[in-house]
Amino acid sequence: MTEQYVLGLQEIDETQVAVVGGKGAQLGGLSRIDGIRVPGGFCVTTDAFRRVMAEVPSVDELLDRLSRSDPDDRETIRTLSARIRRSIEETAVPDGLAAAITGALAELGEDAACAVRSSATAEDLPTASFAGQQDTYLNVVGSEAILRHVSRCWASLFTERAVIYRQRNGVDHRTVHMAVVVQRMVLPDASGILFTADPVTGNRKVATVDAGFGLGEALVSGLVNPDVYKVRDDEIVARTIAAKQRAVQALPAGGTREVAVDSQRQEQPALTDAQVVRLVRLGRRIEAHFGSPQDIEWCLADDGFQIVQSRPITTLFPVPESGDQENHVYVSVGHGQMMTDPMKPLGHSMWRLTAMVPMDEAGGRLFVDVTRRLAAPTSRAGLLDVLGKGDPLIRDALETVLDRDGFVPSLPDTGPGGPPAGGPPAPLETDPAVVTRLIERSETSVAALERDIRTKTGPALFDFLMEAFEEHKRVLSDPLSIQAIMAGMEATWWLNDKLLEWLGEKNAADTLTLSAPGNVTSEMGLALLDVADVIRPYPELVTFLQGVEDDGFLDELTKLPGGTEARDAIQAYLDRYGMRCVGEIDITRPRWGERPTTLVPVILDNVRNFEPGAAELRFEQGRRKAQEKEQDVLSRLRALPDGDLKADEAKRMIDRVRTFIGYREYPKYGIISRYFVYKRALLAEAERLVRAGVLPEAEDVFYLTFQEFHDAVRSNRVDERLVRQRKEAFRSYHALTPPRVLTSEGDALTGAYRREDVPAGALVGVPVSAGTVEGRARVVLDMADADLEAGDILVTAFTDPSWSPLFVGIAGLVTEVGGVMTHGAVIAREYGLPAVVGVEQATRLIRDGQRIRVHGTDGYVEILP
Repeated sequence: MTEQYVLGLQEIDETQVAVVGGKGAQLGGLSRIDGIRVPGGFCVTTDAFRRVMAEVPSVDELLDRLSRSDPDDRETIRTLSARIRRSIEETAVPDGLAAAITGALAELGEDAACAVRSSATAEDLPTASFAGQQDTYLNVVGSEAILRHVSRCWASLFTERAVIYRQRNGVDHRTVHMAVVVQRMVLPDASGILFTADPVTGNRKVATVDAGFGLGEALVSGLVNPDVYKVRDDEIVARTIAAKQRAVQALPAGGTREVAVDSQRQEQPALTDAQVVRLVRLGRRIEAHFGSPQDIEWCLADDGFQIVQSRPITTLFPVPESGDQENHVYVSVGHGQMMTDPMKPLGHSMWRLTAMVPMDEAGGRLFVDVTRRLAAPTSRAGLLDVLGKGDPLIRDALETVLDRDGFVPSLPDTGPGGPPAGGPPAPLETDPAVVTRLIERSETSVAALERDIRTKTGPALFDFLMEAFEEHKRVLSDPLSIQAIMAGMEATWWLNDKLLEWLGEKNAADTLTLSAPGNVTSEMGLALLDVADVIRPYPELVTFLQGVEDDGFLDELTKLPGGTEARDAIQAYLDRYGMRCVGEIDITRPRWGERPTTLVPVILDNVRNFEPGAAELRFEQGRRKAQEKEQDVLSRLRALPDGDLKADEAKRMIDRVRTFIGYREYPKYGIISRYFVYKRALLAEAERLVRAGVLPEAEDVFYLTFQEFHDAVRSNRVDERLVRQRKEAFRSYHALTPPRVLTSEGDALTGAYRREDVPAGALVGVPVSAGTVEGRARVVLDMADADLEAGDILVTAFTDPSWSPLFVGIAGLVTEVGGVMTHGAVIAREYGLPAVVGVEQATRLIRDGQRIRVHGTDGYVEILP
């Protein structure tokens, strides 16, 4: 195939990223949109880049060394990238290539002033902007200067920041190539940036225009503050006119200079209102063409707009597809389930199939549409109350949406008239036998699932699973189970409210629930202390475990003294809890039973930080503290007016909370137990597809929805391109922060704490476990990386039940996500750990190793000097 070194913009469209890079492909696409003017020009293709790179001396050896370097070794990267750039710039442009470029220049006009712009094959893409990674040169005049600047653009593929960005994002340097866009220079009266969605709020209906005088470099470089306009439905809804004291202008002989703006002109708008509205209409046309919100660079010359760049806005959180034009309000599922990471398609499709309410997916996360419940007064009050108790920030975000006139429709209450058929459910006795019965029911159901699934393969497995999902939902919605959960929660709320009112004591229930019986999650943390007790007496075992990297280590243990007992103890733990893992609501996440190495650092921490018998001692200390607190509370109540009555009521509620609060954790354990059974059967099916040559590897099915997996098993066909696209999309979702509340217009709301009782500079959150503790912050984003000492305070994004083995060894807890009744909060209370959750950006604002003070009673964290 003949190499093409130059292509005119009119010959290019957005599919040709591999040939002309992201910027070139976007400009080619732009030039094809009716009514959009793009400055004339051409692209020097990636064929030209490869041709030049073949001439660069020692480039292969330098690239090898660069690829092997650590992204954090700035000095090595700086030195190697500078050598590569210098080598490229010093390599003469081959004659045939130089002739192709000068020939294209002649068509623009020999002495035309041009912009020479880098266009890499990994920029301006829907999933990774790479914006600003390479270089642009403005007002370059003459063919010799343009050739020199084309070489500089090629070299800019290896700027230090571009190299580090690629290494950190796992992009191979050899897979990225550089094209160069050469365009006739526009000498504008004004220029700037247009976002077709509000880049701050995410609202897709509000466009933002930034405008200044002269070339756009003044805005991009931060030389001046721009005029800012917000436009909705062809109407300017907000404007800020800045004092624009400087501008960048082109020089006649080439290059640019910074100039002062005449004082009379500084506070004049760079655009008229009519021009702003006209520009936004052009932006909407561009957005419609590319199919997503755009970040557009524009110039105004002689009252005509020219578009010099358009790229996707990659920071916006996607909006669920509703299929209608109505307004919708969505609440994040991940913030309730303590898992705000993206889920793979099989994960989110199976959670939806087994959930009790309909859910929508966006950005790899799940959301519940609460619009109708917000629309009617009674259901709205109930929803805000329940969600507010769980996470005050969700309530605040919803109230922000409700304050917008007319966004949520107003509907009458449509609840059924009169009491439900059969009357209200009978009140639940405070009887431990209720919990025992519920657990037996769940265990029987899981055992039946394990027994019946063994014989199911192929399409029959998927039919069986659809029936199993109905049983799953039946167990989950058992009225008795829901009553038991609510009994524990309501008793907690009652105790906190009444003891605050009667005794002036905040969060008294936190101490009263210490070491509550029957909590499967807190038992899981203590049981790992017992495993450590088996290993601690054998130094060789400890040394061996410190070097473990392979998940097959259990069999190796038996070769060492004490190894058989250690293996049996770990295996027994995995038999009971091996279905758990971080992010466990995503069935595709590796379970402890599949990856037991995850537990090794926690076991070693327990060996180092605890004495033998710590589990029993910890539980007994908590039980005794709770008992002493009960006696203290009751005696103080009896001293009050009507004291005996108050004490009797409180005693009933203390008994009730200790009977039922432990069960709060069990339904999730039951769900995840079932998930592990489903997963093993589905992976066996995936392995059959691999053996049949349908899939390269079994885990590719994680990028299919449950229905697509079913179709693949029936047809023995998988769309490999779809799997590749899903993998790329999943990678991109990690860069997105899911909001607590999302609207159909794209507003991403996180909510705010409206509190004035917090010291200046403190980080505000939800108080979930009483007490104050000071210590070293350990910022841990992955449980496998935890390295904790006694007295450390764990700071992390979220804690689902799998984190509870870490709780036994820490002194306090701070998380970004959570509420009073989420898993981390319940376990923190049972272990007596002061805890504050829902602290926005805690893992960024608190540095690992800083000393902090956690105010678990009042709900804030102080960073200490």
